[in-house]
Amino acid sequence: MSEQPDPFDEIVDTETDRDPDLAVIEAGSRTLRTQAGPPTGDPVPARPADPEVDKALRAVEADLATRWGETKLEPSVTRIAALMDVLGEPQRAYPSIHITGTNGKTSTARMIEALLAAFDLRTGRYTSPHVQSITERISLDGAPIEAERFIETYDDVKPYIEMVDGQQEYRLSFFEVLTGMAFAAFADAPVDVAVVEVGMGGSWDATNVMDGSVAVVTPIDLDHTDRLGSTTAEIAVEKAGIVKQGATVILAQQPVDAAQVMLKKAVEVDATVAREGMEFGVVSREVAVGGQLVTLRGLGGEYEEVFLPLYGAHQAHNAAVALAAVEAFFGVGAGEARTLDMDTIRGAFASVASPGRLEVVRRSPTVVLDAAHNPAGARAAAAGVTESFGFSRLIGVVGASGDKDVRGFLEAFEPIFAEVVVTQNSSHRAMDADDLAAVAVEVFGDDRVVVEPRLDDALEAAITLAEEESEFAGAGVLVTGSVITVGEARLLLGKG
Repeated sequence: MSEQPDPFDEIVDTETDRDPDLAVIEAGSRTLRTQAGPPTGDPVPARPADPEVDKALRAVEADLATRWGETKLEPSVTRIAALMDVLGEPQRAYPSIHITGTNGKTSTARMIEALLAAFDLRTGRYTSPHVQSITERISLDGAPIEAERFIETYDDVKPYIEMVDGQQEYRLSFFEVLTGMAFAAFADAPVDVAVVEVGMGGSWDATNVMDGSVAVVTPIDLDHTDRLGSTTAEIAVEKAGIVKQGATVILAQQPVDAAQVMLKKAVEVDATVAREGMEFGVVSREVAVGGQLVTLRGLGGEYEEVFLPLYGAHQAHNAAVALAAVEAFFGVGAGEARTLDMDTIRGAFASVASPGRLEVVRRSPTVVLDAAHNPAGARAAAAGVTESFGFSRLIGVVGASGDKDVRGFLEAFEPIFAEVVVTQNSSHRAMDADDLAAVAVEVFGDDRVVVEPRLDDALEAAITLAEEESEFAGAGVLVTGSVITVGEARLLLGKG
């Protein structure tokens, strides 16, 4: 009798040359009863209800706004290292999992956080940018830090920030100050483990003053090419900077040149590498009501029928990366072949939310938000929408930043958008709606492009276009192009 093939052997080949479309597995009419209920409440905080607290938070935001924004950089860790020194090195008070990559960092961080919390560890999570509230960036115990605590943390570190400002050629930037606040808040809590996402790159990112015992690298693609490099290999060199001596590297599926860079860095620092498609991966996935049902191969074994309340093949792969990272943190795979408790893993994944990532915020017609802002993210979102929603007609609302590959972004959505409403958000980085329209017309044709410079008008126009097919025709709206566009649309649509 011939031996049955190991399902995981099959993913080694498919993962090596993965196309998101090839990962789609039709589920027919199958539905799912999850082991844990969906998350309760909105994971994105609203403005503080107390007028005095709101006033104090706005004062902190205004103070932070006087500093270099996140797109203005002087590539070094000199200033943040000086701040950590005067604060007493708070980033060394707890073990950390450090996350870099181009796309999927925040969703992966949220999954890692949920898994660690399910095993009764107190977590701190630092991610960027925020969807609606600056307090989202610093989370304790799975929830954004309270506004009062955010203000207190800023007040506590402000004297030290001013001290460092006076000693350096340039003042600490907006991102550097927030990074310092996060590390201080985590030490003060105190947390058992910090899950920290880089802001940009890795080597000279402000978060790189910590030593993550686990370094996670989500898929690398072309973004921020003016600062990180024009090829995925050059970008990987910067991102490899988070890999520290003796760490474990969890490597998502990568372009060949990027993978080579990462493996070379791992050898240089004697790090252990676990590769998606080799040591771990997605064995199978099926569309399910409210998300998907996945079977994951971890470092220590297989985890069957795990419900993930997020849409798209890319989120299943993020889940595999997150699981491997947590296993590595617990020492699984380092000569220890065992799985973590199955029910705990299932419950943790079932509780995950990732605001602004194929997030449904309205029905009749269905309005979905996705913070994709580069071609790779757009391709993943387009595949996820096509697979999970089955819209008879989809209207896009796009507000992008001027420093992105807008043409490549729009080309990824062209096959699935019946029409696109181009607009702009309130950021100074926003691409002018008319300039965006000029590119959109070249991609979609004049008859498929509508221009509405105000986001509220753009949403209304898109919903009207979707409703033209009647209430029960299955048309939908996808709002995308920027985290800022998604955050502002979320507020306009009554979330937060």
